[in-house]
Amino acid sequence: MIAPVALLLEGSSVLNLFLSSNPIHIATLLLLLAASVFSWTLILAKWKLFRKIELSNTRFLKACRKSTNMEAVALATEQFRESPLVTVFEYGFEEVTRQVKKARSVFNKTAVERTLQLGISEELSRLELNMNWLATVASVTPFIGLFGTVWGIIDAFNALSAAGSASLKAVGPGIAEALVATAMGLFAAIPAAVSYNYFGKKVRDAGGRMEDFALEFMNLAERQYEE
Repeated sequence: MIAPVALLLEGSSVLNLFLSSNPIHIATLLLLLAASVFSWTLILAKWKLFRKIELSNTRFLKACRKSTNMEAVALATEQFRESPLVTVFEYGFEEVTRQVKKARSVFNKTAVERTLQLGISEELSRLELNMNWLATVASVTPFIGLFGTVWGIIDAFNALSAAGSASLKAVGPGIAEALVATAMGLFAAIPAAVSYNYFGKKVRDAGGRMEDFALEFMNLAERQYEE
């Protein structure tokens, strides 16, 4: 089992280029590889998070619309902890409960609206967590790859001058080694950039859903605790 793998690695031109590279070029490639692995870890984590959120939002809304009062909705929130709407509801419900205990009605609707906005802001912050790292990988790794490429080209021309020959055989391996860094930079940057835009839209959609739910919450509060 080990022998075929060893033969495969031995025959890999990219691996040979990597093993023959100078330490700076190797460090650049390893940094790009680490950035790629890191970004894919974030991408998968975000994808799982938004998948859970969408399912929980749908189920929570169904339960909320079937309930006749806020107390029944509050009892159901424990089943849908992944839903951002639960946090928004809890913020608003706490403020409504405080006002009802004081005056048996919702006498300050503006305070309830502000409290709902606080819940929305908290959930948006949670959804946007680590998104800046995807943006960083998308913007920085092409330049790191370019650095590796430039360094490889410099080495290639140094080798060319030392060899005293202008043949493709003398300069080709160095140029190929340099271009590997460019490819690695793009390999890390493109998925990160696409994912950043994709999840950014998911965050905006979630924000819109929470804003709509806040309106539903206010309608329910007015119906149940109208003066």
